[in-house]
Amino acid sequence: MPTADTPTKNEFDGAAAVTRSMLGWGVVAGPFYLVFGLVLALTRPGFDLSRDALSLLLLGDLGWLQLLNLGLAGVMTLVAAIGLARTPAWSRVAAVLVGVYGVCLVLSAFFPPDATGAFPPGTSGGVFTTSGMLHLVFGGLGFVCLGAAAIVAGSWAKRHVSPTAGILSRIAGIVVIVAFAAGGALSGGPAGVALLWLAVLAGWAWLALISVAAYRAVPHPLLARRPVEAKAA
Repeated sequence: MPTADTPTKNEFDGAAAVTRSMLGWGVVAGPFYLVFGLVLALTRPGFDLSRDALSLLLLGDLGWLQLLNLGLAGVMTLVAAIGLARTPAWSRVAAVLVGVYGVCLVLSAFFPPDATGAFPPGTSGGVFTTSGMLHLVFGGLGFVCLGAAAIVAGSWAKRHVSPTAGILSRIAGIVVIVAFAAGGALSGGPAGVALLWLAVLAGWAWLALISVAAYRAVPHPLLARRPVEAKAA
C-alpha cells in the first residue's frame, strides 16, 4: 500500500491532450474566418460590406481566396466537432450537428453564389444557377444545424457551466437560426446583410465559448501522480 514516502510519477493522458487540442480549433475558426474575410472585403474593388454578404467574395478572379477561407474554417470546425464528441458527457447529437455545419462550410466554398447586380462589378445579376442554389442549400442547412447544436448543448452548459450559460446557449441557437432565415429573406438590402452578420457572429461566438467550456471539462493531460512500481531486486 502506498505511503507518503512512496515514490510517485506523473502519467500523461494522450487522449485528453488530443481532445483539448481539437477543441482549440473551435476557438480559432471564427476569428480566422472573420479576419480573413474582412481583409478580402476591404481590398476587393466594388465590394460593399453594408450591401454584400461575404460569400460573394467567392466570385471573380480572387474568389479562390474566399474558397480557402471558407474551406479552412470548415475543416477547423469539423475538428472542433470531433473534440466536442470526445468531451465527457457532451451531447453526441450536438457534436454531430456542429460537424455538419463544418462540412457545409466546406461544400458551400466549392459552389459559389449567384452574382448580384452590384458585385462583382460588371455583372448584371438576376441569373440563377445550380451552383448558386446549392450554395444556399448548404448555407441554410449549416446554419440550422449550428443553431440546433447550440440549443441542444444548452443542457450540457447548464449542468457543467452554469444555468445562465445554458440559457445563453439556447438563445444563441435561436438567434443563429432566426437571423439567418430573416437575413436570407431580406437579402440584397442593408437589413438583410446586417441580419446575416448577426447570425454569423452569434454562431462563431457560441462555438468559441462552448469550445472553451468543453476544454475546461476535459481532464488535464497530466493525471494525478501515481506510485512508482518497485523494481525487483
